[in-house]
Amino acid sequence: MDSARSKDSEISKKIDEFLDYLSVEKGCSPLTIRNYKHYLSRLLEWLITNHKDTNVKSINQDVVHDFRAYLAKMGLGKKTQGYHAIALRSLLKWLLHNDYQVMAPDKIELPKIPDRQVKFLSGEQVDRLLNAPTLSDIQGIRDKAILEVLFSTGLRVSELTGLNRDKIDLVRREFGITGKGGRGRVVFLSQRASEYLKKYLDLRKDDDKALFIRHKGKFTENMRLTPRSVERLVKKYVRKIKLSVDASVHTLRHSYATDLLIAGADIRSVQEMLGHKNISTTQIYTHVTNKQLHEIHEQFHGRGK
Repeated sequence: MDSARSKDSEISKKIDEFLDYLSVEKGCSPLTIRNYKHYLSRLLEWLITNHKDTNVKSINQDVVHDFRAYLAKMGLGKKTQGYHAIALRSLLKWLLHNDYQVMAPDKIELPKIPDRQVKFLSGEQVDRLLNAPTLSDIQGIRDKAILEVLFSTGLRVSELTGLNRDKIDLVRREFGITGKGGRGRVVFLSQRASEYLKKYLDLRKDDDKALFIRHKGKFTENMRLTPRSVERLVKKYVRKIKLSVDASVHTLRHSYATDLLIAGADIRSVQEMLGHKNISTTQIYTHVTNKQLHEIHEQFHGRGK
């Protein structure tokens, strides 16, 4: 591909402006922006190589069809193809909003993807995982606090690692957080999570503002745990107790949501507690809870037997 031509093309310039819009006005995360850039850059490279015309008006249904055929020939799965389609639709929607005469975004159909399978832990599995850390040193107590907080709050891993200790109210057992897409919410701690957080913080002798830090290796100015290190930590305890589910931080988030719904929480409240923008995202859990309720009905509704 001629890189000079790609940089000078109208679509290239509009993609850059769109990414700036996502960052500045929409407050999207760096990861989201990186993903959009990846999908739209692939579209741009393909357009320059195969269609020559890089005017935004050149994107029509025939072009989209050819691009999707190209993605399929690359061996990309339907889910990944769908991400490319979503990125293009979002770009077109932004262009329309800015008075460019472009193809209607709704004309781009998204591929049908099988219902998302939610992986979650049973109550017994959660208890085993939460009790996996050895509490003989500060690192073990920290790990116990991390696991308790994750299951107590349903936090995303990036939200957990971004926490500062001066923002946590252990008396009220709550704190505010700005989550995905810049959306704020209040997060509540269980009694047990609060107790282990206090135990951990009482043992800390450092001045690092981060809620969770590393306790091995050289002391540096920034000791904050990274999302990757927390993911590794969870995997370590999953292996330690030989859990049959390949659980992750997100599995604990799923388990938190499922536990709330099975206990009777309404879906709107769960949506708020998870920090989901759309109720449709939260509704993936109703498939699980409906199955659970059906089993409970079968077990306990004796009059129908």
